[in-house]
Amino acid sequence: MAFVTVFKRYELKYMLSLEQKKKILEAMSKYMELDKYGRSTIRNIYFDTASYRLIRRSIEKPAYKEKLRVRSYSEATPDSMVFVEIKKKYEKVVYKRRLPLSEREAMSWVCRESDCPVNTQISREIDYFIDFYRKLKPSMFLSYEREAYYDKGGGDFRVTFDDNILCRQTDINLCSGIYGTSILPEGTVLMELKCSGGIPLWMVEVLSRERIYKTSFSKYGTAYNTLVFPEIYLPNSINHKEIKTNGCNI
Repeated sequence: MAFVTVFKRYELKYMLSLEQKKKILEAMSKYMELDKYGRSTIRNIYFDTASYRLIRRSIEKPAYKEKLRVRSYSEATPDSMVFVEIKKKYEKVVYKRRLPLSEREAMSWVCRESDCPVNTQISREIDYFIDFYRKLKPSMFLSYEREAYYDKGGGDFRVTFDDNILCRQTDINLCSGIYGTSILPEGTVLMELKCSGGIPLWMVEVLSRERIYKTSFSKYGTAYNTLVFPEIYLPNSINHKEIKTNGCNI
């Protein structure tokens, strides 16, 4: 099966109420259709340094930032396919490279227990990223329910709705179940508009009519501020939690 492995696009985020989501879906019905995954549970393992250098830098909102994660679109097994993804953002444009591998191969490679089983431009780019930051480790498990829609007319405009966003720092394993700390306010949905150019006029009209405004929301950043930041910066607090992972010894 062929997969898109290179992305260059804008990703605009909006925090919606359930009623606003309903209005958006009504406006979308003529133009958008659920993609092949339909409603899926996405699981991510974010990699970072021991000092959380990557996410701390991202939270500062620099002109350029980057992150590394391993993602699956269902509960994984060691032999099921996952994606190793490197995501960069420069001047509001998102660049993403991803490589499909088995869960076993992906975790072994990123944790530096073995070489990547394929040699491509993307694998070399990810190798450079890992070597540059040194000693990256699985730092956060983050999951969410997603509805993804694509343009019926064949354009590259996409809309996703994410809810039930959960994070944890134990049992960081794509083969495990879904549980953790919720980081999305109750009764809200995160919508993302993804496009290489402008937003379709019909979407601009419904956003204006419903007074829906763009926001800034990072799932990993919010998870860091929820679970990690308080333990690091609260007086006299020391984090002694053991991080249990699949494929990496920490």
